[in-house]
Amino acid sequence: MSEDRPYEGKELEVFAQARNWKAYWSGKIRPHLGKSVLEVGAGLGTNTPFLLGPEQEAWLCLEPDGALAARIPETLAGSPWRGKVKSRAGILRDLSANELFDTILYIDVLEHIDDDLGEMRAAAAHLMPKGKIVVLSPAQPWLFTEFDRALGHYRRYTSGSLRACTPAGATLVEIYALDSCGLLTSVANKLVLHQSMPSPKQIAFWDNCLVPVSRWTDPLIGFSLGKSLIGVWQKSG
Repeated sequence: MSEDRPYEGKELEVFAQARNWKAYWSGKIRPHLGKSVLEVGAGLGTNTPFLLGPEQEAWLCLEPDGALAARIPETLAGSPWRGKVKSRAGILRDLSANELFDTILYIDVLEHIDDDLGEMRAAAAHLMPKGKIVVLSPAQPWLFTEFDRALGHYRRYTSGSLRACTPAGATLVEIYALDSCGLLTSVANKLVLHQSMPSPKQIAFWDNCLVPVSRWTDPLIGFSLGKSLIGVWQKSG
């Protein structure tokens, strides 16, 4: 039986309302999903409905906090594909060696793990041949604030530092930035607000006003600048 690992962050329910943002990044990630998916650090399961579709045959939500893992079925109650999803309390090393997946997801999770390269190596061992690891992570280390500390982040990434997490036996397929306009909110917090947690009104402004603009500006600048990064790796066949 795995050890319960309570999550100390308080942002999950606040960011659950950021539907425009979730729709944006999930649209970029969904084409990389295979038939069997492992979602590491699934939290309340609020990201899963934006990704899970008829193409998936099996989906495992793995969450270290047992109390959060227990709430995932409730979160997915409205999904027509909820029957494909299993939730389990634990971390990657709790899986048996023969549990393999087509895709392993780290959605705002890798920055919470001290040994990120070690985690990526372990993830690669649980991939099927040609399987993919997909990471969404906060970008711009110079924007590291009290908000990051409050969430238990070890770091924010650059393209180079995320690229350095490439595990042996896998190839980096793509890496790019999202949410160029969202940088404004992070800069404001860094220089002026110094908040450890944004308010629901601030989240709503960012999600409803800035994210839609980022959808337009990000392609114009070649997805070169943003407050988040997406990285995709593929295991050798």
